Parts: sequence; C-alpha cells; structure tokens
Amino acid sequence: QVRLVDSGGGLVQAGDSLRLSCVDSGHTFSSYAMAWFRQAPGKEREFVASINWSGKLTYYADSVKARFTISRDNAKNTMYLQMNSLQPDDTAVYYCAAGAVAGRNSRYDYWGQGTQVSVSS
Repeated sequence: QVRLVDSGGGLVQAGDSLRLSCVDSGHTFSSYAMAWFRQAPGKEREFVASINWSGKLTYYADSVKARFTISRDNAKNTMYLQMNSLQPDDTAVYYCAAGAVAGRNSRYDYWGQGTQVSVSS
C-alpha cells in the first residue's frame, strides 16, 4: 500500500528556492513511478515533473524545465522537487503522486494531501 505525505511548501519571494519532499510510509516506494502536479486557484491541475522507479528517467513540463529538478531516494522512500528561481506563476498547491509508469499523461493512482507554495513578487 502507498501512503504519500508531501511537505516543504511555504511563502517565498520571487527568485527564491524551495525543496518539496514526498514520503511514502508504505513499503513499495521503489516499485512506483512518481510525479509532481500542481493546482493554482481557479485553474486545472497540471503536470510538473515525473521520475521513473530507478530515477534514471525524468520528464518535465516546459514551464519548469531548467528551474525544477525531480529526484528520489529509494532507500529513504522519498521523492524531492528542487524548485529554483521561483516566480509568482509557480504559486499553487503541489501534490505528489505514484503510479506504474512515469510520464506526463500516465495514470497516477495514489496522491499526497498537497503542500502550498506561494511566491510573492
């Protein structure tokens, strides 16, 4: 069973950095592809990044490529999202997710509760 808890959000200024974490308290973390999504107020949830089970394959939305880095530590059952050069448009609730296959359009069956990221100008 997968139980995801995401954390690390906060209020920062434009240009600052944050690192989000997603911990799986279950025992099957290394079996799953993982992803980050985000949802801004009044907007649909959108894909941010994903990573395959081994960490060797990663995918990014164009809007975050070169600023965000997704990674995972299977020994710690944890996935990360390092976010640099944050902009006000990055303000959203960020959710981690787990599924069988990494990718923008893949199906993700398990979700964290979300962590708020707010970027002021």
